[in-house]
Amino acid sequence: MRIGIDLGGTKIEIVVLGDDGAVVLRERTATPKTAYGDTIRAMRDLIVSAQARLAGNASVGIAIPGTISAVTGLVKNANSTNLIGHPLDKDLAAAIGQPVRVANDANCFALSEATDGAAAGADIVFGVIAGTGVGGGVCLDGRVLTGAHAIAGEWGHNPLPSPRADELPGPVCYCGKTGCIESWCCGPALMAQFELRTGRKLSGTEIAEAALAGDADAGATMELFFDRFARAIAGIVNILDPDAIVFGGGLSKIDGLYTELPARVERYAFTPESPTRIIRNMHGDSSGVRGAAWLWREDEIARGLSA
Repeated sequence: MRIGIDLGGTKIEIVVLGDDGAVVLRERTATPKTAYGDTIRAMRDLIVSAQARLAGNASVGIAIPGTISAVTGLVKNANSTNLIGHPLDKDLAAAIGQPVRVANDANCFALSEATDGAAAGADIVFGVIAGTGVGGGVCLDGRVLTGAHAIAGEWGHNPLPSPRADELPGPVCYCGKTGCIESWCCGPALMAQFELRTGRKLSGTEIAEAALAGDADAGATMELFFDRFARAIAGIVNILDPDAIVFGGGLSKIDGLYTELPARVERYAFTPESPTRIIRNMHGDSSGVRGAAWLWREDEIARGLSA
């Protein structure tokens, strides 16, 4: 058995997966808004309860909206700011009496889809989270690529490639830089671009629907959105040449991502011989928690969760 936990800003979700990937147990609880220790205790209680019902220990993996620094061992770059500066993996391991694995939620998304999702069987998978922000994760041969600074896949904070004159210097990103891919291609950015053009407020998916219905302003906004996203993905193709790029997040519901992007990416990337495979996720909002459960390999579980 494998336990996965998705630690979000509003809820903590736990799942237990069987050896075949089937969900054996699933529960949710609200994420404490109080002290960091309350979050650790909430996760501990979910795990202990699940283990008791399973009548045995299971491996434990955690998806968090940040990462563990390889230098300090502390959480960094987390949207849930009360996690920052704490050794979450060590604290939770001490609370439950067994080792745990912790990874960025985008990495867990990529791992889930590469293991038994839309990209199952692919050697190199790049997972794109496109919603409130733009993030990513890399999975190679069924394992998450973390990197020396634990930021592998954070392409959203690269500059938008090949900016046009009217795209310079670009919007200010929350990271402090200007012109980041995230500042151009996230859901709030798409909404702001449409509102600036029309004075109307629509969500990203509503703008895409309006474009399909013949709204000229929505169509022009989506044309720019697809062009910018294609330029951004072409950079990933040139570096990783992934077998599959899987989209998750709120914007992944836009059908045009899968019909418009492949040919555009092929045009911008360095001599690909066919369109890059760009696909919708299979597990939806469950990909993060499922990926957390898959952080432990079978051989490691067989050795008593020792690696």
